[in-house]
This record gives sequence, structure tokens and C-alpha cells, in this order.
Amino acid sequence: MRGTPTSGSATVAPPVAPASLESALAHLLQIGTYVSIGLILVGSILLIAGGTSPLAGAPALSLQQLPADVLAARPAGFLWLGILGVLVTPALRVLRALVGFWRRGEPRMAGIALAVLVLIVAGVIVGVMAG
Repeated sequence: MRGTPTSGSATVAPPVAPASLESALAHLLQIGTYVSIGLILVGSILLIAGGTSPLAGAPALSLQQLPADVLAARPAGFLWLGILGVLVTPALRVLRALVGFWRRGEPRMAGIALAVLVLIVAGVIVGVMAG
């Protein structure tokens, strides 16, 4: 158990049950998807209420402007925040899996999750540099 001394002075974390890790990963994906879809829905409603068609073209993404757009209830802020949420949710799931596998004492699976995370980050970097 956490905080329970072993034969030395170190403490050992309790193993994470496989079912609880899978449940946590599924829950993370579910919540991330619902929040992202909700943000896109709010942005679409604001866009339509402002007299603009959601099919008229996408507003430009500006990460610096994003917080101000959301605070000012501008449609672009909610739309981009929702889209970013859709993109980030799977990476968060991989990160959560990495931590879960590591805590469960499964270094091979944690290494695979780390490799996937590195590939995701490399893809984002290449995409940003190319775009």
C-alpha cells in the first residue's frame, strides 16, 4: 500500500488494477470528447446567432488570441478550443496510459506508450514547421 514501509526505508505504491486503468482511459476519452463537442456546439451557436454560416469558412487560429476570444464569447474561440480538444484528447490518453503502465510496473508497455507520445509530438512539430 502507498506509504507502507517495505523491508527498507522506501515506500511502495499499490499496483493499479488493469480494469481501473482501462476504465480511467475510457473515461478520459469520453470526457474529452464531450467537452470538445460541447465547445464546438457553443461556437457554432454563437456563429449562427451572429448571422454567419458555419459553412462560410473557418476563422484563423491564433493561440495568443484564443483566451481573449473565449472570454469575449467570440465564436472562433470556442470553435478552436473544441477542435484543439479533439486533437489533444488522444494524446492525453496516451500520456495517462504511460503513467498507468509505469505505476503498474509494466516498463515495456510504458515504453511503447512513450514511443507513441514521442511520435505524436514529432508529428505536431513537423506539422507546425511545414505549415
